[in-house]
Amino acid sequence: MEERKRNRLPCYDYSQPGAYFVTVCVKNREHILGEKVQYCRGRCPHRPNTEDYGKIILSPIGKIAEKYIKTMCGVQKYIIMPNHIHFMIVLDGSMWASTPTIPSIVRSFKTLVTKEIGYSIWQRSYYDHIIRNEEDFFQHIQYIEENPKKWKNDKYF
Repeated sequence: MEERKRNRLPCYDYSQPGAYFVTVCVKNREHILGEKVQYCRGRCPHRPNTEDYGKIILSPIGKIAEKYIKTMCGVQKYIIMPNHIHFMIVLDGSMWASTPTIPSIVRSFKTLVTKEIGYSIWQRSYYDHIIRNEEDFFQHIQYIEENPKKWKNDKYF
């Protein structure tokens, strides 16, 4: 059996103070967390507010996920897409007697959502990126903010 590629950096302490960009995906990239609001050109009777361009309307499952995101420690920014979620998590090490790790935060989030829904919707593991500097931080914040507008170009759309 082929060994699965390791996603985490070996010997890296994921409880270190710092910023982390994390992406969790839905199994089989199913669009069950929400739907993208479509842009209308000119007058749009069913969506008159064109400021909604690129926003995501959450499904009931997406709303459950958002409820638990709001309780996660260190989340600075997030976006729930139809088939994945991006988070910017900042650990500063000062608020907690026992510092949480990125893997424990993600595991807790997935577990809480799974328990409330009654079955797992999550793809195994997750993607993470350790933020290296201020420029890297703001590039990933911008990516989170602009992700809904770029949804049609997403390779998993």
